[in-house]
Amino acid sequence: MTDEQAQTPQRFREAPPQRFREAPPQRFREAPPQGFREAPPQGFREAPPQWFREALAVPVETGVVEVEGVDIRFRAWGEPARPGLVLVHGGAAHSHWWDHIGPQLADDHRVVALDLSGHGDSGARERYSLDQWSREVKAVAAASGIDGAPVLVGHSMGGLVSFVAAHLYGDELAGVQIIDSPIRERTPEEEAARVKAAFGPKKVYPTREEALARFRFVPPQEAAVPCVREHIAETSLAAVEGGWSWKFDPAMFARSGSDIMAVAQARCPVAYFRAQRGIISDELMEKMRPRFGASAIVTEIPDAGHHTMIDQPLALVTGIRAVLAAWAATPSAFAD
Repeated sequence: MTDEQAQTPQRFREAPPQRFREAPPQRFREAPPQGFREAPPQGFREAPPQWFREALAVPVETGVVEVEGVDIRFRAWGEPARPGLVLVHGGAAHSHWWDHIGPQLADDHRVVALDLSGHGDSGARERYSLDQWSREVKAVAAASGIDGAPVLVGHSMGGLVSFVAAHLYGDELAGVQIIDSPIRERTPEEEAARVKAAFGPKKVYPTREEALARFRFVPPQEAAVPCVREHIAETSLAAVEGGWSWKFDPAMFARSGSDIMAVAQARCPVAYFRAQRGIISDELMEKMRPRFGASAIVTEIPDAGHHTMIDQPLALVTGIRAVLAAWAATPSAFAD
């Protein structure tokens, strides 16, 4: 907590950024990828299950907001003027990682997934930081039709961004839900490895098929719902000079933020989902717990890898809903 009194406002105190150039369409419907409703797309090992087809058939809106000189793209499900969920992807990922998750949460929420700068279809920056990404999340929440203070749901690096947001402007959030994120500062060795990755050559593949054949999750994860894996791979590519490449800026690996991660404390309700087969050790879990606050909900998703929305998507949706229900039934320790 800071000296400033923490409370959950009815809506963001800040108006949507003045630089918001393009209002989100009122009900722009984006059709599911060709073939998802009937036959499995080319390369699918099996037909997508009914829940997946229904999720991708839900109408989705798209929008863009300019944040500190860079266009930030987002996608939204559910009616405007509802309580909001903002889904924050991990490093080198993008908003389409949530395409099968967001629609399942949109019956009573306005659900928004953004592409952080340097990722997906958003613009690139000369340098990146956790606090800057947290400002992008805040700007998208303010511009996307959410009513009141939103809940952030962040995976991996997106969980770090969400936790920094909980530290910097937690009094403007209804809570953060974090999925298998290492809430700690980087070691010098990790910093050096990240900088090396940031300045390495970007891989370009001569054909789309060759690129898709090389798609891998990082950290490695073999377990995945086949149609989810294929959908994410298909939406991760962009045509570039000389062929096809992945939709992220390698410079984002050198992002700053270890200093703020060393001191960040949550100023809003926190829920933490640890993946049973994820990247969080017992030792790190015990070190992280005090930073979430005494009222934090900490649980483990059984048989889940680090990329929980890939191998246990329905369990993750159930967990997110359960936390929202628990918070709704219990007054927050951060409220007056």
